[in-house]
Amino acid sequence: MAGLVHQNHVTIQLAAQNVFWEASGAYTGEVSPMMLKEAGCKWVIVGHSERRQYFGETDETVNKRVKAAMTLGNLRPIVCVGETLAEREAQETFAVLDRQVEGALAGLTPEDMANVVIAYEPVWAIGTGKTATPAMADEAHARIRAKLAILFGAPVAEATRVLYGGSMKPDNAAELLACPNIDGGLIGGASLKATDFIAIVDAAIASRA
Repeated sequence: MAGLVHQNHVTIQLAAQNVFWEASGAYTGEVSPMMLKEAGCKWVIVGHSERRQYFGETDETVNKRVKAAMTLGNLRPIVCVGETLAEREAQETFAVLDRQVEGALAGLTPEDMANVVIAYEPVWAIGTGKTATPAMADEAHARIRAKLAILFGAPVAEATRVLYGGSMKPDNAAELLACPNIDGGLIGGASLKATDFIAIVDAAIASRA
């Protein structure tokens, strides 16, 4: 499920965790954009770090999925980008983010970007209990926004929502959401605990009050 926080209420919409790039065909096990649309989905996560790590997802296939989601299923993609621990320690974070953002969004227009959300997931902070400090997260988000400005112009970069997806929890949500370049969260493990998820939603609403 995707929770969209507005000023004083939350709108719940259905989202999927992956989508294939073909409408139909002999692709056993894949889910087409139209199937997701028929199921009532409005959003789809594309390029999650686990898809990249375990299922061979590349910047090229992420791009194909993004385009198919938008053109075939009228779905809004949440495009995940982020560096591994080795890449961060090698000071390659910015290069990785630049490459992944450019690759995932290749061929899209500024108008297309009105329907795209970016999620920054530092891979080393997913399911490990580690979390990027607010300063580290905001720096990465700022870099993503700067790359969007180069690709699509400053107005698009400012209008695009960039979410933080690296173990946002009740005890760090308020501080992360207070950062100027963090527009919300892509919540993983904490979404499985109702009290934790409600606390994060409350923090998101408070940050926009």
